[in-house]
Amino acid sequence: MSTPYSPTGPAFGCPATGAPGTAAALYGPELDGNTLPALYERLRGEHGPVAPVTIAPGVDAWLVLGHRELLRLTREEQDFSHDPRRWSLLREGRVPADSPILPMVGWRPALLFADGQQHRRMRTAVSDALGGINGHELRRSVRATAEALIAGFAKHGEADLVAAYARTLPMRVIAGLLGLDDRTGRELVEAVAGLASATSGARDASRRMGAILHELIAEKRRARGDDIVSALLHHPARLTDEEVLHNLVVMFVAGNQTTVNWIATALRILLCDPALRSSLTGGHLGVDDALDLVLWRFPPTQNFPARYATRDMSFGGQDVRAGDMLILGLAAANADPEVLPADGAPVVGNRSHLAFGAGPHTCPAQDPARLITRTAIDTIRHRLPDLELAVPEGELKWVNSPWSKGLGMLPVRFTSPQFPRDPVPAQPAETLAPVGPPRPH
Repeated sequence: MSTPYSPTGPAFGCPATGAPGTAAALYGPELDGNTLPALYERLRGEHGPVAPVTIAPGVDAWLVLGHRELLRLTREEQDFSHDPRRWSLLREGRVPADSPILPMVGWRPALLFADGQQHRRMRTAVSDALGGINGHELRRSVRATAEALIAGFAKHGEADLVAAYARTLPMRVIAGLLGLDDRTGRELVEAVAGLASATSGARDASRRMGAILHELIAEKRRARGDDIVSALLHHPARLTDEEVLHNLVVMFVAGNQTTVNWIATALRILLCDPALRSSLTGGHLGVDDALDLVLWRFPPTQNFPARYATRDMSFGGQDVRAGDMLILGLAAANADPEVLPADGAPVVGNRSHLAFGAGPHTCPAQDPARLITRTAIDTIRHRLPDLELAVPEGELKWVNSPWSKGLGMLPVRFTSPQFPRDPVPAQPAETLAPVGPPRPH
């Protein structure tokens, strides 16, 4: 049965009860990477491929759970716009000014919030800037940074691989790509984490992030460098400083935390799944195959905002109205029984997962993210071959977020670090070699 509507918006009901026929709350302290999958399956059973949810107090939306429906959502821009200025709740003043969701979905002059020609103009600049990264230099830089980090904790025989490795490595690499020093890069990462937390601190985090990037853009306007910021500023698409800033926000928010979660989750799976680890060690399974299995089963980004219906329509068995918000349920769509084999396990080598989205807005940074993640996993496997989990798997804690699936900690122990005869020294963070420069356009 279709969800009823009032003239001013969807009548989803009380989210607190979780009772059938009402909207579930996609926020709150009880939701993390460990509890969200069960919520998706409950919603799928109650509502089908499109379910009513609330994403913040008083803010209703649709969560798209079906693989087929999510493909339609991402491919048909004439029906589903990226521009949040179409959002009826916002236009009607029904989203509180201090809502924690606004920093995530508020309009910015960036490719994520644009359709058609405007999107293609900015997408070209961003894709060219990312495509100009020297892959050999990037791999070399990731490996050098990874070995420096490992050398820094190897003597202790134990480490938290989230804090000491998965969270630190992408930050340093991406800071190098942006032309930032390590201290400023760390501040930017902290601001991004605050933005993605969907808590009351998200607005302050958004302001801190903007201030850092404003200063960086002004610096690169004064003195062009070999970095992504300079490539965007001097691209033929002629992006304004404001467009550069907000596209950097999109790139950094999406790129950094996604890569952190991908590295940490891949390491967790290798530590907790003996069969997968044996297949990888024995050469029966490639690292990229293992990484794709992670993307299928535990995508780093669980849910992604947002699309806005451009007209009234029936979609996934629901009556969607023009101006309604729809959330991309990436993890739920990957687990859709309609696209998985009978045993529910993804097929090795199948890359039809939706971890990076689909359609014209497919993540443009997935190739560098894969290279960073693959190199990070390869390096630590070879340097710490006897790595093992230091606590029972059931004691691992997840970060509280409706958007991303990230571990809070990954404590490990090891006894025999393996380094080359001349290992990379554990340099101070500020002196680590930057990522290789983008090629000039």
